[in-house]
Amino acid sequence: MPLRLTLKPDERIIVNGCAIRNASRRQTLTIENRADVVRGHDLLKEEDANTPVTRIYFSIQTVLVAAELREEFNPQIQKNLAELAAIFGPDHRESIVNAANFVSIGDYYKAMRALTGLIKYERQLLGLMAQGSENENTGAFETTEKEAG
Repeated sequence: MPLRLTLKPDERIIVNGCAIRNASRRQTLTIENRADVVRGHDLLKEEDANTPVTRIYFSIQTVLVAAELREEFNPQIQKNLAELAAIFGPDHRESIVNAANFVSIGDYYKAMRALTGLIKYERQLLGLMAQGSENENTGAFETTEKEAG
């Protein structure tokens, strides 16, 4: 079954490791055989891979784009996914297991997509932790100020 992609003006995609950028008009491409395809908006910059889930996502993205690294990276990706399953527990285990299964069959794009919900959840957790930390720090500062005055 062919894959039809409608590209926005100047949108970037990667097909089998080849970066392609669309011209200034909307275009539709039809990919008629199996290929590793990822849109630019699904790509994570290396500097943004700064949490456990985003680092795994970036590793999967790396092997999607650079097929020659798959044999080397796959065991570590699977190990990291197993560790995530233990950390995030049953509520998110299904998406992690799905990602691991997709990696094992070589469908790296679907593995990345399986982790997107977990990335959002992780961001929420880290945001809550940051808010809690700010509140604790602010409270400590206010107490110190009151005691000094």
